[in-house]
Amino acid sequence: MTRRRSSSHRGRNILIFLLVAGLLAGGGAVAYSWWRSADSDPALTVRYRSDSPAATDVAKPWLEVINTSDRAVDLSDVTLRYYYTADDGVAYGSNCVQTALGCSNITQRTASAEKSAPEADHYLQVGFTEAAGTLKPGGTTEAIGLQLYRIDRKKLNQVDDRSFDAEATTYQESKLVTAYLGDTHVWGEEPNGDTPAAGQTPPAASSASGGPGAEPPAGILFDDFDYTGPDDPALAANGWEVRTGEGGPGIADTWSKEGVSFPAGEDGDKGQALRLVASTDGTKKGTRQSEFHSAEPAVFEGTLVARVYLTDEPVSGQDGDHVSESFFTISPDHESKKYSELDYEYLPNGGWGRYGPLLDTTSWRDSATNDRVTSFSNKKLGGWHTMAITAVDGKTVYSVDGETFFTSGSDHFPREAMSVNFSAWFIDLPFKGERTWEMKVDWLYYQADKAVAAKDAEKAVADLAAGGRRHVNTLSEK
Repeated sequence: MTRRRSSSHRGRNILIFLLVAGLLAGGGAVAYSWWRSADSDPALTVRYRSDSPAATDVAKPWLEVINTSDRAVDLSDVTLRYYYTADDGVAYGSNCVQTALGCSNITQRTASAEKSAPEADHYLQVGFTEAAGTLKPGGTTEAIGLQLYRIDRKKLNQVDDRSFDAEATTYQESKLVTAYLGDTHVWGEEPNGDTPAAGQTPPAASSASGGPGAEPPAGILFDDFDYTGPDDPALAANGWEVRTGEGGPGIADTWSKEGVSFPAGEDGDKGQALRLVASTDGTKKGTRQSEFHSAEPAVFEGTLVARVYLTDEPVSGQDGDHVSESFFTISPDHESKKYSELDYEYLPNGGWGRYGPLLDTTSWRDSATNDRVTSFSNKKLGGWHTMAITAVDGKTVYSVDGETFFTSGSDHFPREAMSVNFSAWFIDLPFKGERTWEMKVDWLYYQADKAVAAKDAEKAVADLAAGGRRHVNTLSEK
């Protein structure tokens, strides 16, 4: 005879089912807490090695995350904290140099610790986007190469950095780097001595509030210019080059990486900016010009926006130079049959026989025959501005702070992909004496194939930066 389950037994099963379903529906934090308490081994293990001495220009921690549980882990739920002491209380920057996951899928944030502890008054928080994928049981992120540095570019001392270990020259487990799944502390020892325990949650500013936010759409290029200097390997990894080659414009063969740096950005210690310096003593030998550009053609039809700082006078020395502060896109080959170029040139003192200030906006079709259309404005533009070039539907629109300056038509519309360029250079050398000019770029944002309003680009940039995104490139997903 088949025994019938009692109603009380059936009720207990329903209650258990509802409890488990409620825990899972409550979000990753609750689900991972329940999972963590059920496992005897840590859900994650963090391995670390150092690639720099204690006293250095740039700290180079390498991290690896291993899924040591028996269940898959979404990397977007994982957050790491690397603890350090900010020397002299200055702002620190960070970036990603190398990872099999793609640096676009690594988020970073430097922050003050909620409660200061010896050797740990700050931390570098590392997270992952949804595109980073999932770790299967036993799976690993492989090596994640990071850089941590003082924005003022002075040497830092890692001796009093909690997570630094001078002897860890090969990968080894490090419990001085902590890991979290959702809101649950699953690896390492926090500076206050807390270690993982069932249901334990990290401080409020952990992964729950530090996630990357919504994934950016396909066809995006974004850079916040968080780099250590012109020799930073992350520049090449993210598709940028500093010009040192020969040729013009301006004073030929005077291009130098010496004028390229990455100081604090528009918001002071919140991020960095690209700084380009043009300096001279009035002679060719004493002249240095600066250019920063994408190594390969990166943009075509769509909207390119940059937050740019223009100067009306030199930062040092006598005024009066015919200097050009430029933001432009250009074909990689000047002799291409599909040659394309879209230019902004700000000439605070004018040039080529014209009085300044001048903002030239030009769309080129052929540089050899000087086939171009151009417009100029006499507005004085010293300071920060959002500058946009929108090339969509056979029309190119140049706008500054949302105001249209010039529109060119289909005859001078881009016909091939172009590189992105920023440069500071001299048209001529009218007098002797040392002087220095600069321009800066806080960020760059590009959306392929679409017209994007400047205010919408600014919001997209703010969202990406708030999510810890330093560099994003989804152009290949277009």
